[in-house]
Amino acid sequence: MTIKRVGGGDGRRAGGRGSGIARKVDELGRIVLPVEMRRALGLGPGDEVDIALDDSAIVMRKVEARCTFCGQTDDLRAFRGRQVCSSCAAELSGSDKA
Repeated sequence: MTIKRVGGGDGRRAGGRGSGIARKVDELGRIVLPVEMRRALGLGPGDEVDIALDDSAIVMRKVEARCTFCGQTDDLRAFRGRQVCSSCAAELSGSDKA
């Protein structure tokens, strides 16, 4: 399997093939992400990543809080375990009607 880079902008191929970065998997299935990749994606200790399979590649994306309905990342509030922005919350409550 390969690790497909998502994000960044340093000119390397998105597929990660031929990047010269190889890591061994330890006995618990863990790998260490190279610091260059963590910096490119803005990953820090405690950040969450979404891990998925895409054919024979592992795809990792930084998890960022987004509105469940519109995808906005600003002015979020929790509602029944989901993130909802103020605009969608107002629309759902009917307070934006004229």
